[in-house]
Amino acid sequence: MPCERKPMRYGHSEGHTEVCFDERGRFIVTCGNDGDVRIWEGLDDDDPKFITVGEKAYSLALKNGKLVTAGSNNTVQIHTFPDGEPDGILTRFTTNATHVTFNSSGSRVAAGSSDFMVKVVEVSDSSQQKTLRGHEAPVLSVTFDPKDDFLASSSCDGSVVVWNIEEQTQVISWPLLQKTNDVTNAKSLCRLAWQPRAGKFLAVPVDTKVHLYERGSWDHVSTLSDDLLTQPINVVTWSPCGRFLAAGSVGGSLTVWDANSKLCVERQKHEKGFTVCGLAWHPSGGQIAYTDTEGCLCLLDGLSTSASDGDAPKVPTARGTDDTGSLKLGQDKFGDDDDDDNDTGSAIVPPSAAPPVPLRPVYEGPLPTHPQKAFQSGSTPAHLTHRFMMWNSVGIVRGYNDEQDNAVDVEFHDTAVHHAMHLTNSLGHTVADLSQEAVLLACPGTDELASKLQCLHFSSWDTNKEWMVDLPSGEDVRALCLGRGWAAVATSVQMLRLFSIGGVQREVFSLPGAAVCMAAHGEQLMIVYHRATGFDGEQALGVQLLQLGRRKRQIINGEPLPLTLRSHLTWLGFTAEGTPCYVDSDGVVRMLNRSLGNTWTPVCHTRETCKSKSDHYWVVGVHENPQQLRCIPCKGSRYPPTLPRPAVAILPFKLPLCQTSTEKGQMEEQFLRSVLFHHHYGFLSSSGYEVDEDGQTRSQKEQQELLMKMFALSCKLEREFRAVELAELMTHNVVPLAIRYASRSRRMALAQRLSELALEKSNQVQEEEEQDEEEPEYSGIRRPSGKSAPLAGSAGKANKAPVLKPLAPRPKPRSKVPSTLLHMTGTKAASKKTPDSTEPPADQQKQPEVPPPASPAENTENKRPKTGFQLWLEENRKNIVADHPDMEETDVIKDAMGRFRTLSADERLSWTERAKGQSGDAADLKKRKRGGEGGEDVEKETGPTGADENIAKKKKSLDPSSKLSAFAFNKN
Repeated sequence: MPCERKPMRYGHSEGHTEVCFDERGRFIVTCGNDGDVRIWEGLDDDDPKFITVGEKAYSLALKNGKLVTAGSNNTVQIHTFPDGEPDGILTRFTTNATHVTFNSSGSRVAAGSSDFMVKVVEVSDSSQQKTLRGHEAPVLSVTFDPKDDFLASSSCDGSVVVWNIEEQTQVISWPLLQKTNDVTNAKSLCRLAWQPRAGKFLAVPVDTKVHLYERGSWDHVSTLSDDLLTQPINVVTWSPCGRFLAAGSVGGSLTVWDANSKLCVERQKHEKGFTVCGLAWHPSGGQIAYTDTEGCLCLLDGLSTSASDGDAPKVPTARGTDDTGSLKLGQDKFGDDDDDDNDTGSAIVPPSAAPPVPLRPVYEGPLPTHPQKAFQSGSTPAHLTHRFMMWNSVGIVRGYNDEQDNAVDVEFHDTAVHHAMHLTNSLGHTVADLSQEAVLLACPGTDELASKLQCLHFSSWDTNKEWMVDLPSGEDVRALCLGRGWAAVATSVQMLRLFSIGGVQREVFSLPGAAVCMAAHGEQLMIVYHRATGFDGEQALGVQLLQLGRRKRQIINGEPLPLTLRSHLTWLGFTAEGTPCYVDSDGVVRMLNRSLGNTWTPVCHTRETCKSKSDHYWVVGVHENPQQLRCIPCKGSRYPPTLPRPAVAILPFKLPLCQTSTEKGQMEEQFLRSVLFHHHYGFLSSSGYEVDEDGQTRSQKEQQELLMKMFALSCKLEREFRAVELAELMTHNVVPLAIRYASRSRRMALAQRLSELALEKSNQVQEEEEQDEEEPEYSGIRRPSGKSAPLAGSAGKANKAPVLKPLAPRPKPRSKVPSTLLHMTGTKAASKKTPDSTEPPADQQKQPEVPPPASPAENTENKRPKTGFQLWLEENRKNIVADHPDMEETDVIKDAMGRFRTLSADERLSWTERAKGQSGDAADLKKRKRGGEGGEDVEKETGPTGADENIAKKKKSLDPSSKLSAFAFNKN
């Protein structure tokens, strides 16, 4: 039975749904957890009529122009069809009705309820009711005998019961099901189905099989099964001819059997594996409609049932083919005769009686996923009459398309940008975007008219603020977005067209696949497209990130876009600070991590904060500083209504780290999140934007405080190796605090390792700063200074956002050299320093050169120039030793560092300048070799006067009138 599985579409909110056809097969009717009954003229109907029947709708049935529904208000209601006018209440229960069905003539309705009762009600006179009592748990389903003598019901008490309607008694009861206390906890809905016409057999889904019971004798005469069914069957339904039986399972499997031969003639799989809870066969027998627990409507087409009743064979083959070789399901007199005694053709033929016909091989591998359609991020579905065409950080664009009006309203969050606008939508625009410069609209093409792109450039200084472009014939707009000074349009022919904001065509290029969505921020353009065919519910999406500034370049080129298993893309955009991010249908928010090779990090899972499975959050904006996810709560649906205006909620971010319930896990999550959410400072600086230096400083301070807390926790847990790992992430001026903590905790081995680390970090910082000073100033961008918080994973390294400076002559700044720990040798003697004997003369020396480190065997004679701290320590060592005569050398250094930090900034700067003066002019230094281990420094002849002279010389050499004055580098 080769058939085509049509692409599924959104029908209702997440939860239980049901489906049926009208008697002529013209309409598909569904109900769902949102309390609506929707009437579809076909699967492609983008604007179905809907009837609200309550807060929730659990079941529906349709016959003779009467629509019966079971709702959450404990009633069974009736409406006219297709008008949907209320026609009264048929019956009431003390709790929710769970299932309703018509008899074959449409004169009666049977309803089961969670109060254990089954009622049979006359449609013409609802006062004529029969109540069937005997179940000991909520009723799962009910079905009429086609001859209207019996009624079958299944219940959570584990039984399937056949009732005599007139006598209101039980004919037989089978204990077939697993017992539960409520319908929501049932392993299967156990939707029973009585064979149409003669009603010879009752089909009962039992776990992964279907039992067939013969009417009258009530014997179990046959079982329909399939080895590929691994999860319980939820619902079964007979074909109109009564020969074929279709079943939908909890795992999303769809199976069709030939009841005569008991052979499986069709297998299909839900494209996302969701539970099938509603199943209906088209009156013609050519289609099967089904719904799932996610609120989606799907269709199997091409289930041909050829041959008339008169010429069908009594014993058909299991599978036949037509002239084209495709499978044809023959329709015989299976169950046609109403006379039980003469209905020999309705009996099931044993398998041995069927001629052996070889079956076609069935493909059992992964099934391709229907690619998701293109959508506009920040908009609601286009089939809604009142919808959001765009909701972003600038404003809101609403679209109205009803009998009264067809218009577009534009509202700005900040009225200083522009006043609100009301636009007549005569062209039928369906896609929109909004920026602080313009409104961009697009409409699809028709047979007569081309697809049009319309831009309202309200920030233009001239009087003509609107322009329009017709796309080539056969090319429609699929997605669009507005950047700073440009507009981008992705079309149906996998083309991307770039326009200036004034309407000039700037670029055009082909996309690797069909566009799904686009987003823009400043000079950045992000495009998501189908890079391949996905399988088993997966979407194979690719992403491109382009920089459209003066130097156009591609940041990300066709990398796969990671999504949650069996989910699709629902939102694409940038944070307010310019970091790309997106959301999938599972509610996972991911953000680009530029420091880790442009990978995507999950930063929030909105489903974790939803109170119900049918609740969702509709994202409208993301902010990194402060850390906020701005979204709209949608109760029982995926999209918000336009009226009343929905309120915006703020959700916190949380990285999915392990053991976040522990103190260690919480601090690790806070640190990594702080680092990730402050990468934008570096990106903004390198892109020429001004950054909030106070905010950047606060974030660095926050990260260092978290590292110190984790360091202290590691020490308490006796994890010294882990403590050193954390210290490597600290900046050079925070490591001394860790050394002090380790010393006070009497962890001398740890303190020794940290001292070596501190010296290494300080030397590295000084080398980087000296390289910055020697670097030609025409680069315009400062190197990382090493004073900011390091990135996670780059131990011992620091990274500071580069800052753009104007290329103008500036005097060279006075740089503060960080304090450096002296080299620890195991003795109390301080290391000596002698200028390099190979230093060039002072007039040829641009900057103090850093000598290469010597090996311990060489007993280093050449030392690097003194820092301000070293010079201060040499002059104040005696005082410190006098105050603490028993202090070890390590403690002397730490105490000296503490005292040096208490000096004012001017005093520390003065010592730094004096140190530079001593080491900067080689002609004024006396070269002496170190005497012994306890020898004193012999360079004291260069006193304050000499230092002042050297300072003056250096300042003179850096006069703005000097040759390099045009390249002077300003450093904060």
